[in-house]
Amino acid sequence: MKSDVDLRDILELVRTGALTPEEAEKEIQTQSAGHIGSIAKLDLGRAARCGIPEVILAEGKEPEHLSLIAEEYAQRAGRCVITRLDDKAAVSLQEMAGRLGIDCDYNRSARTLVLAGSAQREQTGGIIGIITAGTSDIRVAEEARVIAEEMGCRVLTAYDVGVAGIHRLFPVLETMAECHALVVAAGREGTLPAVVAGLMDRPVIGVPVSTGYGFMGNGQAALASMLQSCSVLTVVNIDAGFVAGAFAARIAALVAGDLP
Repeated sequence: MKSDVDLRDILELVRTGALTPEEAEKEIQTQSAGHIGSIAKLDLGRAARCGIPEVILAEGKEPEHLSLIAEEYAQRAGRCVITRLDDKAAVSLQEMAGRLGIDCDYNRSARTLVLAGSAQREQTGGIIGIITAGTSDIRVAEEARVIAEEMGCRVLTAYDVGVAGIHRLFPVLETMAECHALVVAAGREGTLPAVVAGLMDRPVIGVPVSTGYGFMGNGQAALASMLQSCSVLTVVNIDAGFVAGAFAARIAALVAGDLP
């Protein structure tokens, strides 16, 4: 997803003399921030600055505030991703998109909605794989997939291949040999990321999922297990599909040569 701030274009205008440095500074400041009254301050320059777009977290927001923020961001940036949506908020945003003539893609499993306005996805050439131990982990994996695709990656997925039936895993790893990075989501004891990291020569990002019950349930045992892994892997927070997908997309873009 590309921000409406294109720093290279602005710098090129300065180089050719079409803009003075003072004019360029004003242009960057004007385009990189959006204010919605006293409710929110949008970081429209984050994609250009960090390579990761600003994503709107729906949880905790009043419905009318969420709608205002999403509308402003979609129109200013050209695209917008909203995460952690419930069905009621998703319907409201879809109706808003329809009124504005903006395409939208609601992924109920991931609880995400992408508003696609004037900007197109820019493909980086990066390829990532996303694997889950069980079907209960798919919701988190799908959040990772949505953001990685939005950041220009091709994503391969394989779900329900955990260590309880580890024979299911080996054919999957063969199909993911071309991936630049792997996201592996697992709940309960969280073993799968360590196994994958011990078998693949690719960066592995472990995502503990808040499945499991009893002692250290709700993802705590999975998080502890991944942090104590003897395999080399990176671990994100419990249910942090967005973080895992964005981090994997950055690695993949770098390896694919899209980043300097």
